[in-house]
Amino acid sequence: MIKSNHYLIVGGSTGMGFSAAEALVNAGAKVMIIGRNQDTVEAAQRALGESCMGHVGDACQAETIEAAIEIMHHHWGRIDGLYHVAGGSGRRFGDGPLHEMTHEGWNKTFELNLTSIMLSNRAIIRYFLKHGIAGKILNMGSVLGFSPSPAYFTTHAYAATKSAIIGFSKSIAAHYAKDGIQVNVIAPALVETPMAQRAKEDDQIQAFIKTKQPLDGGRMGIDKDLNDAVKMFLSTDNNFMTGQVLAVDGGWCLSEGQYA
Repeated sequence: MIKSNHYLIVGGSTGMGFSAAEALVNAGAKVMIIGRNQDTVEAAQRALGESCMGHVGDACQAETIEAAIEIMHHHWGRIDGLYHVAGGSGRRFGDGPLHEMTHEGWNKTFELNLTSIMLSNRAIIRYFLKHGIAGKILNMGSVLGFSPSPAYFTTHAYAATKSAIIGFSKSIAAHYAKDGIQVNVIAPALVETPMAQRAKEDDQIQAFIKTKQPLDGGRMGIDKDLNDAVKMFLSTDNNFMTGQVLAVDGGWCLSEGQYA
């Protein structure tokens, strides 16, 4: 059941996060979205209506998530789940193949993808424990955390963070299972997002993806492809699943992918 539940979505103003927020609102939930950009947060709020609150801040700063939780609890009195989508590529900072990677590229990629998740998960776990709530946490991973693609997707720091998200999530899932808190990971393959623009505009990569993600005619994923899995993990009817990693990948993990 989603109706009447309250969810916090870190990175919920655009892309996969906004699509999930829209799906949850359409199912009867209320959501707070966190985004870095004032304009996109306000636009998302307008689109989602009275069932949405927005908060502007950097997910890599502890005060962002802590303030959002305080505001949300004060306004609605309860938070049932957290979906952490925020993250990004460190390619522009120097992520890439290990022999070319910069120290800044490594550190910035870990900050974007792993530190931000630690901060949001820590804050919501503290909230759940304080209020005795058997809440849900869903973290955003990637198939690149366990199914690499060396020809076209060689950002080794990014892969390391996505693998670490799995280990981190399983570890806290085990520790807090006794409190009824569930922690799971959703791991998409290549999805049409701003971060995937390079791949979208490369004909060779697109030909590769057609065979690497062969489902539904062979294509990149779209935001809505993830929504049913998100609703399943966050539903209050889901009370017997934790520490799991679900690949929503169009067949990525089962396919070799063909090179021109």
